[in-house]
Amino acid sequence: MSLPIITGDIDAQLDWRGLLAAFQEGHTRPPAELDDTFLYRGDDTLLSRAAWIDGMGALVKTATIFPGNADKGLAAVNGGVSLYSDTSGTLEALLDFHLVTKWKTAGDSLFAASLLARSDSRKITLVGSGTVARNMVDAYRALFPDARFTVWSRRFESAAQFARDLHGVQPEGDLQRAVESADIICTATMSQEPLIQGDWLQPGQHLDLIGAFRPDMREVDDVALQRAALFVDNRRTVLDHIGEMKDPLARGIITREDIRADFYDIAAGGFTRPDADAITICKNGGGAHLDLMTARYVFGVWKGLQG
Repeated sequence: MSLPIITGDIDAQLDWRGLLAAFQEGHTRPPAELDDTFLYRGDDTLLSRAAWIDGMGALVKTATIFPGNADKGLAAVNGGVSLYSDTSGTLEALLDFHLVTKWKTAGDSLFAASLLARSDSRKITLVGSGTVARNMVDAYRALFPDARFTVWSRRFESAAQFARDLHGVQPEGDLQRAVESADIICTATMSQEPLIQGDWLQPGQHLDLIGAFRPDMREVDDVALQRAALFVDNRRTVLDHIGEMKDPLARGIITREDIRADFYDIAAGGFTRPDADAITICKNGGGAHLDLMTARYVFGVWKGLQG
């Protein structure tokens, strides 16, 4: 049998709730063996992430992040995904990088919101108007079908175009107003300086932080971290690698003990909103174990379609 190459053509057959079930099941297995490598050249990044989960197999995902590609009409992020058999180590499938990344990245934050956001959340503010923010509209609607979306971008015209392209989204030029009025705030930017001020946050809000992936990146300020109940998708892939947590940890603004839980604590009941008025923050680090869980989910759907 030829090696399966799974492309974005399968996108319409995938389901957000199905992916969340795959995440739930994946985190009942033994913790993943993980290794990340980061190489930098100026603003450019080469990121390779590998994961091995006993009973699920192994995956290697390599990403190139070139922010300057936007000026060339090219995608800023590219790469490839290889899925390996758990029993033989053979290459089982090659998967479209953008397909896996879309579902893993948005699914990661949707999974956190499903556990931390108040069930009566209706107002969602998106900070950033790129591809990830667009995917989050579709993802959030799977859990919050009546949600109303507001989008803010550094360039108001970008937010306005985003709103024109997507039904049920309103652009907002005032970030503070957009944050203060939201039930859920989702940040998906390339910011190196905090955008969200902790003094703006309101009781009961949930924040999904997606954008910061380098040690020199931040999306929320120190006050926000100090006011909130803090969660991460995985301690190993976030705390010592990503500026959102690494920087304030190094300066003593927060401690490792302030991180209440990661997804591996779900079974024990640790990954939950403390109370209705708590402000919750979950940092999406997007480790390769989540790529592996996503790839297995996609591969399973693909095999089902083969009859």
